[in-house]
Amino acid sequence: MNLLRLISTIDPLTGVTVAVWVLAMIAVPIQRWIGGDAALPLAISLGVILQIAASLTALARGTAPSRGWGIGRALLLLAVVAPTAWLIEWVGHTTDFPFGAYAYTDRLQPQAGGVPFLVPLAWLMMIPPAWAVAQTLVGHMPGVRGRAAFIGTAMLAFTAWDLFLDPQMVAWNLWVWDDPGTFNYFGIPWINYAGWLLAAGVITTLAMGVFALIGQDIRVLPLTPLLIIYAITWVLQSIGHWFFWGLPGSGTVGFIVMGAFTLAAARRWWIAASAAPPFAHTAHEPTP
Repeated sequence: MNLLRLISTIDPLTGVTVAVWVLAMIAVPIQRWIGGDAALPLAISLGVILQIAASLTALARGTAPSRGWGIGRALLLLAVVAPTAWLIEWVGHTTDFPFGAYAYTDRLQPQAGGVPFLVPLAWLMMIPPAWAVAQTLVGHMPGVRGRAAFIGTAMLAFTAWDLFLDPQMVAWNLWVWDDPGTFNYFGIPWINYAGWLLAAGVITTLAMGVFALIGQDIRVLPLTPLLIIYAITWVLQSIGHWFFWGLPGSGTVGFIVMGAFTLAAARRWWIAASAAPPFAHTAHEPTP
């Protein structure tokens, strides 16, 4: 099996959007060095928008223009996830459920109902990659058991990312908790992670139901480009926390936990690809 040949089946536009996103993320420490913390909101906003573009382009175009979901269904995912995530975030900071008592600062603008526009959009950064990890690990289990296993694994793979994200955003004063409690995760209350699991489960279940109405199983995914985005996020977050953001503790925990999902999915991907190359003939390549 030729790994480079397999990766080369990824649609060129997907490759370009991923490369532009990675370059933008590499530039964040430079922007902070030049402009100080005042430069961070713009840098973060650009990074989020570019990663959303990368994830949706990978989902839409897959390993070739005809083998992804298509732009229409990728945009439908945007229409499902963004309002749902905004509602969850609005309920969260208004009622303290399910993340605990927290509030957004005014650093990220514009906002609606106290929630920055960027935040609900940011869920799209990692929802499709987390689904790809879940599908690779779970495989094509039939029936309710298969759907439950996919949703549960996606919840965990998505929440693993937040082991990096929340400590970083709190350190940058983008949102704050009223009282993280004595026993907390680098300044983050543990209830926040229960909230992330719940929110990821709600969004995944809702998306599964909505797309089933139009005959689309959200588990049928272009795995390769989405897994690459998940893996790149893991690497960039680890490097950032260790070497640029002064957060070695959360960087190490995130490296271990998100890395476990990354490496387990990569192993399953490699085994499936080795067993039946070339594997880029369906929208759910490779078949674990």
